[in-house]
Amino acid sequence: MRLKVLTWLVVKYTEMREHHSLRIFGQLLDDPYLFHLNRRSVSGAFAVGFFSAWIPVPFQMLIAATVAIAVRVNLPLAVILVWITNPVTIAPMFYSAYIVGTWLTGDAVKQVEFETGQKWFMEELQTIGEPLLLGCLLLAAASSMIGFFTVRLLWDERFSRLLHIKLKRHRRKQHGSNKSA
Repeated sequence: MRLKVLTWLVVKYTEMREHHSLRIFGQLLDDPYLFHLNRRSVSGAFAVGFFSAWIPVPFQMLIAATVAIAVRVNLPLAVILVWITNPVTIAPMFYSAYIVGTWLTGDAVKQVEFETGQKWFMEELQTIGEPLLLGCLLLAAASSMIGFFTVRLLWDERFSRLLHIKLKRHRRKQHGSNKSA
């Protein structure tokens, strides 16, 4: 199962380069680090994806792709992680960002009917804009740091466990060969 997921995440860069939305990046997509699955690349992709997910604009995936290319982290993973903001989660996420923003600014929470659409967003940005953007910034920073350090910690823990198992096997093998000699 894990291999299928990893294989799905590791997209051939030629296929990514030909994607109509990513053609604007041209030769930048030739960087092999954008498709590596290592601790630095994956933890960085989590940070980029989680941060970009909190940006209240309709082109979050393009932002995530641009930042992933700039900091050379796993591009497909960073773009996929943006989808934590989806039609089901977007209203609760941005409402919680608004609540956090009002708490930080000391403003009163205004009763707002959330709707989807750019027209509504531009109209409401006048009244709820500052607390919403401040809450989004704080939650973006917090979630990206949590994602980054959680992946680092889990990756280190798994790596150290695998290293410990390999060292044990190696010692047993050496100990077994010394007895027979």
